Amino acid sequence: MNTAAKIKKGILYLCLILLAAICFLPFLLMIVNATRSGVEITHSFTLIPSNHLGENWTALFAYVNLFKGFKNSLLVAIPATILTAYFSAITAYALAVYRFKGNGWLFKILVVFMMIPAQLSLIGFYNLCQKLHMVDSYLPLIIPAIASPGTVFFLRQYVQSTLSKALLEAARIDGAGELHIFHRIVLPIMAPGIATMSIGAFIGNWNNYLVPLILLNTPDKMTLPVMISTLNAATDLQKNQGAIYLGVAISVVPILIVFCFCSKYIISSISAGSVKE
Repeated sequence: MNTAAKIKKGILYLCLILLAAICFLPFLLMIVNATRSGVEITHSFTLIPSNHLGENWTALFAYVNLFKGFKNSLLVAIPATILTAYFSAITAYALAVYRFKGNGWLFKILVVFMMIPAQLSLIGFYNLCQKLHMVDSYLPLIIPAIASPGTVFFLRQYVQSTLSKALLEAARIDGAGELHIFHRIVLPIMAPGIATMSIGAFIGNWNNYLVPLILLNTPDKMTLPVMISTLNAATDLQKNQGAIYLGVAISVVPILIVFCFCSKYIISSISAGSVKE
């Protein structure tokens, strides 16, 4: 490697380190502010931790039952993620493998639905839930996860890039049924792509704020983001600034755990989908 190549490589690594530091800065600031008082947060900026963690912890639990919020969010995020992963995978497989009349139009309609903001249908969705007597229930937060156009779009492209049709034909010749082929052959091949999209689905369902805020009325049923937001409505907002940061920092822990266990699939899915057979 010549000198010019080494310099370019060094500059590239330096830029990547700088970018990583910029991305990590908000996370570090959140952790530091979780240890500071509201007065310190509003009057100064620093990355040095303070000694008000205990006070923030007490203030946080004085307003919200954090562990109850964790449980409620998990009751929503886990089933919704499973539904998104499974039904998106089987839909993407059908669109990618089977040739039937209207296949192309269905895919175009899917792309159109990806471009429509979910907030536009919020009023109609609430009216529907009200007529079905599902307000103040977790079902409207879980069942719609079955239809995830973005996930279907990604997995369809992934299937077309990684799945060999000869493998499917060999399984059919051996007498395997279509569902057996999907569950025993296709799903393991799609696992990296499914895991990648499941991370995003879990994060989206875990951080979902607007829909639970509108549909859930009982305080004990509220998810963690909604519970933490109640601190903003407290009388002494400045005093609760540190508690808000602490609550947000704690709520990030499950997302980090999921990402740590599944992040290897992201690289696997990207590399697998980069070459089309």
